[in-house]
Amino acid sequence: MSTPFDPQTFVAPPGVAAKDGQLIPAELFWRKHCQYLKDHGYTLRPRYQPDWRPSWLDTSKRWTECEDGVVATGSLMDASRADGTLVMLKAIHLVRSPDEIPVGKLLSSERLASPRNSCIPYLEVIDPPEGSEKAFLVLPLLLGIERAPFQTIGEVVEFFRQIFEGLEFMHEHNIAHEDCKYNNIMADSQHLFDAPPHPFLTFMKRDFTGRPSIVASRTIKPVKYYLIDFDLSKEYPPGAPRLEEPPWGGDKTVPEHLLPDAPPCDPFPVDVYCLGNCIRQHFLDGCIYAKAKRGFDFMRELIDDMTNSDPKKRPQMSEANSRLKIIIEGLSDWKLRSPIIEVDQRTKVTNLIGHWATQLIRKARRIPAIPKS
Repeated sequence: MSTPFDPQTFVAPPGVAAKDGQLIPAELFWRKHCQYLKDHGYTLRPRYQPDWRPSWLDTSKRWTECEDGVVATGSLMDASRADGTLVMLKAIHLVRSPDEIPVGKLLSSERLASPRNSCIPYLEVIDPPEGSEKAFLVLPLLLGIERAPFQTIGEVVEFFRQIFEGLEFMHEHNIAHEDCKYNNIMADSQHLFDAPPHPFLTFMKRDFTGRPSIVASRTIKPVKYYLIDFDLSKEYPPGAPRLEEPPWGGDKTVPEHLLPDAPPCDPFPVDVYCLGNCIRQHFLDGCIYAKAKRGFDFMRELIDDMTNSDPKKRPQMSEANSRLKIIIEGLSDWKLRSPIIEVDQRTKVTNLIGHWATQLIRKARRIPAIPKS
């Protein structure tokens, strides 16, 4: 006899920790809109279906071992499109975030179609259901930059190139990102794995049949990187004032935001600082989230200039990108094929031999050290 179950009551009370795989209050939004989204061609995971019955009931499995035990928090939710494509949905409050959809639609428009455009494309915008102020963005399903670790300096250099070019592209069109932090850059890298990682537990396969394995490198199968999250982004008409009241964004180290009684400041130099700080923290100096890597001193002078405490002394993104191109041209093939090693990491000789054997084979096959999309 099966255990009685009512999905309508299997919800943790507000302010109380969920237990045994209960839905949390934030997930009720997605269950409520499950049919609406299905009517528009997008199917949510079983957990959010109105007739959901947990797969672990009447089995020996724990809820943490089951795909439908995975909790999604916040405004994001993965879904399957009618053609089988996996996508990410984002709920946008049109009053609280009035610029996110217009800016993203502009950046996704045919007018701004360009190989230099590294902004996440909007696949579709679903209007709010009647009585709601929340629309839905349909986005490509991306992964964190380093979910598949970089293997060579050349692979990182290609990441730098794409993102410098992408932010320069935004600035050329008078759009400031205004939240250019590391986790607002993502990678279209699912093709590096043997199976799609789960969107919310990426160390597991989406179907929870095991852990996804990395089966290819970025050198062989290049990756496209995207700037995401235009919640704070703004388009400024040519000649219009470019001043915003600080602080804003996720980077809490912006010098002009830390001034006593900080006056309004220009978001474009702030973008330059934030991008430079991403690279400083994750590659040059390290931070609480990441360890410094060896071999990136060639970026030091440019990054120091981009993170200058005086915004007037920072280069514009056009200059920063021009300087990056010159830096890249000066890097040797040997340098570009060098492995990524953390500053305090001990590397086994056998690993280094394996790395360089692979690189010599790639060089003999004339596979570029910097991935070419």
